[in-house]
Amino acid sequence: MKSHVQVVVVGGGIVGTSVLYHLVKFGWTDVLLIERNELTSGSTWHAAGGFHAQNDDPTIAGLQGYTIRLYKEIEAESGQNIGMHMTGGVSLATTPERWEMLKVEKSRFETMNMDTHLITPKEIQEMCPIVDLKDVIGGLYDEFEGYMDPHGTTHAYAGAARKRGGEISLNNRVLELNQLVNGQWSVVTEQGTVIAEHVVNAAGLWARKVGNMVGINLPVIPMQHHYLVTEDIPELIKLEKEIISVTDLEGFTYLQPDRKGVLLGVYEQNPRHWKTEGADWEYGMELLSTDIDRISPELEIGFNRFPVLQNAGIRRWVNGAFTFTPDGNPLVGPVPGMKNCWVACGCMGGFSQGGAIGLTLANWMIHGDPGYDIFGMDVARYGKFASDDSYLKAKTAQFYARRFVISYPNEELPAGRPLKTSPNYDVLKKAGALYGVTWGMETPQYFTPNQIDFIEKPTLRHSNAFDFVAAEVRSTREAAGMFESAVYARYEVSGPGAEAWLDHLVASKLPKIGRIKLAPMLNKNGKLMGDLTISRLAEDRFWIIGSYYLQEWHMRWFHENLSANEVTIKNLSDDWMGFALSGPNSRKIISQFAGADMSNEAFPFLSCREMEVISANAMVARISLTGELGYEINVPVAYQQALYAALTEAGRNLGLVNIGNRALDSLRLEKSYGIWSAEFTQGYTPGMSYLKDFIPFDKGDFIGREAALKEKVTGAAQTLVALQVDSIDADAPVYAPVKSNGKVVGFITSSAYGHFVKESLALAYVEKEFVDADLTVDVIGEAKQAIVLKEPAYDPKGEKLRA
Repeated sequence: MKSHVQVVVVGGGIVGTSVLYHLVKFGWTDVLLIERNELTSGSTWHAAGGFHAQNDDPTIAGLQGYTIRLYKEIEAESGQNIGMHMTGGVSLATTPERWEMLKVEKSRFETMNMDTHLITPKEIQEMCPIVDLKDVIGGLYDEFEGYMDPHGTTHAYAGAARKRGGEISLNNRVLELNQLVNGQWSVVTEQGTVIAEHVVNAAGLWARKVGNMVGINLPVIPMQHHYLVTEDIPELIKLEKEIISVTDLEGFTYLQPDRKGVLLGVYEQNPRHWKTEGADWEYGMELLSTDIDRISPELEIGFNRFPVLQNAGIRRWVNGAFTFTPDGNPLVGPVPGMKNCWVACGCMGGFSQGGAIGLTLANWMIHGDPGYDIFGMDVARYGKFASDDSYLKAKTAQFYARRFVISYPNEELPAGRPLKTSPNYDVLKKAGALYGVTWGMETPQYFTPNQIDFIEKPTLRHSNAFDFVAAEVRSTREAAGMFESAVYARYEVSGPGAEAWLDHLVASKLPKIGRIKLAPMLNKNGKLMGDLTISRLAEDRFWIIGSYYLQEWHMRWFHENLSANEVTIKNLSDDWMGFALSGPNSRKIISQFAGADMSNEAFPFLSCREMEVISANAMVARISLTGELGYEINVPVAYQQALYAALTEAGRNLGLVNIGNRALDSLRLEKSYGIWSAEFTQGYTPGMSYLKDFIPFDKGDFIGREAALKEKVTGAAQTLVALQVDSIDADAPVYAPVKSNGKVVGFITSSAYGHFVKESLALAYVEKEFVDADLTVDVIGEAKQAIVLKEPAYDPKGEKLRA
C-alpha cells in the first residue's frame, strides 16, 4: 500500500468501485480504494441486482441510462462476466388513478427520450404468462430494464479500474480520517497510514460512521429489505425466453426472473430500521433474520398476483440491510465546509445509479463541475436538521412504505413534521393555514378561513382547494395579500472586499446603495448557480435573497469561491424573517407603520432601505413576485409576530388576506416569472431564459463570463416561453412534453391555473425554431393545444409593479 496518493476511496461496493473506475478512466490514476473486508461485503453482495432507467428527475433518468449502457463496456474491458439480463419490465395499473399516473409518466419519459409504452393486459400476459391480470387495466413497459450479478458487476468495475492503474487494498479497515494543516488527509488504516489529497466516503452501511470520523453526521440510515428466490418453476422451464420483470405498484411487490425461477421483493408498509448509527465494523457477508410475519400482507398480495408461487419451493429468503436517505436519493459531492472531502453513499439503487455516481463525482473532483444538474443527489440539498435520528427515521420509513405509492403534486406528507416553524405558526394555523414543508420549515400552501377541518384530496387534477387559492389570487390582485417569507434564504456580505468579491461572483452589475438587482450566478461552464436578488445597504454591505432550501448549497459555493480576506458572509435565514406584502393597497398598508416615506417618488420600484418598522430595525425592499406593487419586509425573528399583528391591523379595512405558495405560483405564472428548481437550475444557461438580459458584458470579469459570452454569440438551442394551455380541469405536469406535429420539441418546467386571467398557464423550454409552430402539451395522456404568449398574461407592461 502506498504512503501517498491523490485519492482514497473508502468502501468496496458497487458505488466505491464505480468511483475508482471513473477517476482512473478520466486520468487520475493515483487512486487507492480501501475496503474493510472483501469487495461487495456490505449491501452489494445480497442485492437483488435489478436495474432500470426510469426516474421522475430527467437528469437522473439519463444518468441511470448511462449506468446501464456502461455495463457491457466494463464487462469487455475487465473480462469479468456480469451476468446481465435485459428482460424489460412493466409497472401494473390496477386502479383508474394509477392508470392516469402511468399516462403522465409515459409522457414524461418521452421528454427524456425514453422509449416506454402503455400496454394492454393481453400484451402483459404474453411477456409474463405467470401473472394474474384479472384486475389489471394496463401497464407501462420499458425494454431498458433487467437484472445482473452483483458480485460479477462489482468485480468488473474493480478489474477495469486495476487495468487503468487503480489500486485496491482489501481486509484493511480505515480507523481515522484526519485533515492536516496543508489540507491533505491522513488516512489511518489497520495496515498503516496513507496521505491523500482527497478522500471519498463510499462506505455504504458504514457511511455514517466514516462521516463521524471527520465530524459530520450524514442523513443516511440502514433499513431492512426482504426478497425471496424460488426453485425452478415448471411454467417457466418450458418457456423459450425469460419473462419480463413485473412491478405490482398497488401490491408493493416486484418480481424478476432468476434462472428458471423468480425473485419476489417486498416494500412492506411496516418497515424496520437497522443499526441507526451504521453497521458494526465486524459485520460482513451476513443476512438478518427473516421476519415473514411482518411482510405477510404484501407476500399474500404477491402470491395472489403470481399464483405459481403458491406451489413453488423457496430456494432462499434474503433480509439484508440497505442504506436510505430521507428522499431515497444518494448523497453525492463535496461536503460543505470541508476541503477535498467527498461523499458517494446512501445509494439504495446501486445497480441503476452506481455508474452515474462514479461519473458525476469524477467529473466534479477533476473538473470542478459534475457536468449535470444533480441537485437531487447533492449532499448539500440537506441541512443538519436532516441527520436528527427521529427525523431521519420518520422520513426514511415514510419513503420506504411509499416506494410504490402514487405521489400527487398537491400532497403534503406528515413524516418528521413539524420540525421548524416560524413564530407565526400557531396564529396562521388558526387563520386556516394548510401547511407544506420546505427544507424542514413549515410554510402555508393556502388558507381555508372558517374551515379549519378542511382536508384536501390528492389528485392530478384541480383539487377541492381550488376555490381557496382562487380567492387569495383575486384578493391580491384587487386589494392586498401577504405571504410569510420565512422560507427565503437571507445572506449578508460585508467588509472592505465585499464589493470586489461579489462583483466577480455574480454575472450582473452590482446595485447602487439603496437599490436592488436580480443577479444570475454562473459556474465556469456558464451554467446557472443561482437567480439571486442583491440589495445594497451600504458601500461595503449587501443582502442576498435566495431559495431557503439552497442554504447549504449556496454557502458551499460562496466559500469555494471566497479568495478575499476582507469579506464576511453571514447566513441570516433563521435569524430574520418577515412577510412579502403585495397588491394595489400595499402602500397604504405599509405606510401606516413604516418609519419612512413610502411614496413612489421616495421609494420607487427596486429600492431597498433599512428603516424602523414596529420598533424594529427592518430591511424593506420594494420588489414583488406577484407582479403587483409590493414590498418584502424583513425583521429580526423576535419581531415577526409583531410584524404580522401590525400588517393585520393596518390591512383590516383594506382587503388584506393571507396567501400561500399555491396562490404565489398562480400569480407568478400570470406574469411569466420563473423560479429556481423549475425554470432556473444548474442544468440550464442564462441564454436559454430572460436571465441573459441581466448580464452586462462590459462589467469586467466574472465567473462563467467566457462561457456566457460564447453562448451570446452562438445562441441557445432552447428558449423559455410562456404557454396558455387549452385544459379545463388539470394543468400540465412538470416535464410533460411540448410537441409540434407529434415531435417532442420542449418540456414543461412549471404550471398552474391563472386564477385572475382564468387560463391554464405554464412555462416551458422549447426549441427556438418551433416557438411559432402549432404546439400541444400532454396533460394526463391527452394532447392539449398550447399557445405561446408573446407577453405575460397579466399586466404585460409591468405598470402595476411600478405604480
